[in-house]
Amino acid sequence: MTATAPAASPAPATPPAPAAPPASAAPPASAGPPAPAASRAPAERLRRTLEGVLGVPATEGNQIDVLRNGDEIFPALFEAVQSAQHTVDFLTYVYWRGRVGTELAHLLADRARAGVRVRVLLDGLGSRPIDRDLVTLMDDAGVQVSWFRPPQRLHPWEVNHRTHRKVLVVDEAVAFTGGVGISDNWLGDARGPDEWRDTHFRVTGPAVDGLRSAFLDNWAETQPVLFEDGVDRFPTQPQPGRAVVQCIRGASETGWSDVATLYRTLFQVAQREVRITTAYFVPDADLTERMCDAADRGVSVRVLLPGPHADKRFVQLAGEADYAQLLDHGVEVWNFQPSMLHAKLMTVDGILANIGSANLNARSATWDEEINLVVLDRDLVDVLDAQFDDDLARSVRIERARWHRRSIAQQALESVVSVGRRLF
Repeated sequence: MTATAPAASPAPATPPAPAAPPASAAPPASAGPPAPAASRAPAERLRRTLEGVLGVPATEGNQIDVLRNGDEIFPALFEAVQSAQHTVDFLTYVYWRGRVGTELAHLLADRARAGVRVRVLLDGLGSRPIDRDLVTLMDDAGVQVSWFRPPQRLHPWEVNHRTHRKVLVVDEAVAFTGGVGISDNWLGDARGPDEWRDTHFRVTGPAVDGLRSAFLDNWAETQPVLFEDGVDRFPTQPQPGRAVVQCIRGASETGWSDVATLYRTLFQVAQREVRITTAYFVPDADLTERMCDAADRGVSVRVLLPGPHADKRFVQLAGEADYAQLLDHGVEVWNFQPSMLHAKLMTVDGILANIGSANLNARSATWDEEINLVVLDRDLVDVLDAQFDDDLARSVRIERARWHRRSIAQQALESVVSVGRRLF
């Protein structure tokens, strides 16, 4: 026989719970204050510092693939465009005549004829050398081609405010950004003067939304329709990788942009090493001082710049005016020898990469629209640092003693060009 439990007697009425303490009440004694930033893991410290300073939350679960030089970059870009089923959004500063531009225009036109919504946004100054027959080809195929701030006689103040962003977003699922433009200059593998050295990146995961936002930010200035019901799906992004990413948009404005704030913050938080690769190096006095301060406190600061094949000698001269101060504080300056160096890369302490379209110059910090990704991913940084070492092996270091003995003519040219350094 199975025993059954006696019926439960009615529970006595319970008094009402005490009111919750107000939000301003002190936390329980066991909670304790938040851990100070210095005691956090380095990656978490960097993430929270940058989120707090820039006000841009980072996203998790991203995959960032490195594409080095034209031999890797253009096949990946073209394959992504060819695979498009719904949408293609493309923004660039440089779109010049040549094989690369012709092939891309035909691919974009083909996808538009197949029913894909294709939008192309070209900077009105940087892309002026495009073959106009290609613009007609794209227009006739249904590609929506727009121009960002084309020079106009009645709006001269806009001429110096360009979009320098490079963004390709395909099917809202994969995106590309980095330093490469649409020109035959970038073909090859940086083996000689006719093959520029550059790095681009393929992005999947939540950071794709940030890159699309950078495209739309500039598109909104040229067209009233930002998105279309039934075409733009705004999907929940997968998390295919481990990279933590912030998307930092630099806007052309007066004073500091978020890109300038980003650089200042990275120099301040660096504890061990900073590696910089940039095509155009004209830091303002504050950034120069921050680089020197980092070196003074024991941070290894190395800067890799174009050498004999620099495409803009006047910009190179403006940057050379700062070499003496940097070298005096122990900053290493290197010149890449084989070809024009056009990459825009920065790594910090072996755990953070700053990648995208911005150079370390006044144009990127103030004048131009830029898009950069701040990436916390040791695997990515390992790849970029290894490529940095490879580039250094093909570079020449500027020696401090030799630089102080440079000619009077060189110093005079630096002084003359530096008058306009805020425009470079």
